Amino acid sequence: MGKNKLRKFAEMESFRCVLQYTYARLRDEGFPHRGYWNGGFFATPRPLVLELGCGKGEYTVGLAGRFPDRNFVGIDIKGARIYTGATQVEQQAMDNAAFLRTGIENLESVFAPGEVDEIWITFPDPQMKYPRRRLTAARFLTHYQHVLKPGGTIHLKTDSPFLYAFTRRLIEHNGLELLADTADLYAGSAGIPEYVTGIRTFYEQQWLARRKSIKYLAFRPGAKPLENPEEEDIEHDDYHSYQRSENPDWAAARNKQ
Repeated sequence: MGKNKLRKFAEMESFRCVLQYTYARLRDEGFPHRGYWNGGFFATPRPLVLELGCGKGEYTVGLAGRFPDRNFVGIDIKGARIYTGATQVEQQAMDNAAFLRTGIENLESVFAPGEVDEIWITFPDPQMKYPRRRLTAARFLTHYQHVLKPGGTIHLKTDSPFLYAFTRRLIEHNGLELLADTADLYAGSAGIPEYVTGIRTFYEQQWLARRKSIKYLAFRPGAKPLENPEEEDIEHDDYHSYQRSENPDWAAARNKQ
């Protein structure tokens, strides 16, 4: 592990806004804030919103700035990614944003049933070959069902035609309530709130620079058992093998970070 990563991990140990819990730590110690995020970890009780696979935390920080009447938690297994957003939260002394370093499969160990109001999934790996790792597969949606309040909303933003098609089919297959659906978010989709388009993650800017359309779905997962739909006829994405260095637009987007 590089010295820079080790420095970030050590520095984050002193950040109040960062909690780091491996599976082993959860097993041995449990999680002290489960059921007590509001009025416990967050001094002021507010609706609780999660960003799953938050990466650098652009959505966590961006939404927290736009909605001071809500509390936000970004979750990712990669501590070096979380460091960017966590540093912003610390420097700006934000009292409604935090980061949790753990696996998303541990969600029910860190949030009590019905404790979460809303979930964002922003540009996850589509995991075309590994459905069990797919963050919108039935396995993960079952975790979300358990921690979401009745009527809680899930948002998905993705550049992946495959993940968009799969998730859309899963929603239909399970009879879930679809709240918003667009295959091209920036083509003038009516009724989409500003904060959906107004916050652009690092990866989103990459895909836009590569002239890829951004897809968006919002839905409610309900309470009944879920199952994955058939997916054999959904065409796999072919552009992830594209060499980014060949595209000057991608380099320009990267240099703006």
